[in-house]
Amino acid sequence: MHILLAEDDPMLGEALCGGLRHLGYSMAWVRDGLAAAQALQSNTDHFDALLLDLGLPRLDGLDLLGELRRAGSELPVLVLTARDTLEDRITGLDLGADDYLVKPFDLLEVAARVRAITRRCSGHRLPVLEHGPLRLDPAAHFVTWKGEEVCLSDFEFRLLEALLCHRGRVVSRAQLQKQLYGWGQGSTSNVLEVCVHNLRKKFGGELIRTVRGVGYTVPVTATEDD
Repeated sequence: MHILLAEDDPMLGEALCGGLRHLGYSMAWVRDGLAAAQALQSNTDHFDALLLDLGLPRLDGLDLLGELRRAGSELPVLVLTARDTLEDRITGLDLGADDYLVKPFDLLEVAARVRAITRRCSGHRLPVLEHGPLRLDPAAHFVTWKGEEVCLSDFEFRLLEALLCHRGRVVSRAQLQKQLYGWGQGSTSNVLEVCVHNLRKKFGGELIRTVRGVGYTVPVTATEDD
């Protein structure tokens, strides 16, 4: 799941990005309202949710939220703010926020609220992804193979989720790198290849196929163990 965080407090921003990445989310962080608006305009379909501080420089969070909804965007928005009056909460919700958390808050509650608003906005619980004896539950961040839990790193989990979501189609290296590193980030290392190698060791060499010069795929017709 790709999340855009709009927060100008450096300590809070670092804590949220680090904590949510540890929980398996792909994060992009901007520090003012105009940067958030530009990120949303240039990456319309990339983000699954927006964590929005209201007291942002250059463009207030409420103004950004209003612009977002007037443009017809249905992106789930969780407001994170120190403005704790009833009037502020009502204003944010009336402008189109899906939920509202007053600072200070707990990281696990933020993650739970994000899961809740994305489920509501999609109209149902995030589906469990299945491929033969492999089951991946995005909401619970849980993977089983032949009924047994398998421990994956955050990178491995996000990579496997991306491939299963596009089962039968080739996913490019650029798309997978975005899944692993988030918008506006990148890596010159071989983390992608290492993750693919590790997943093949854990789930069998036929699970992921390499399409040379393009990317990777989980074939619909892949051989599945009983």
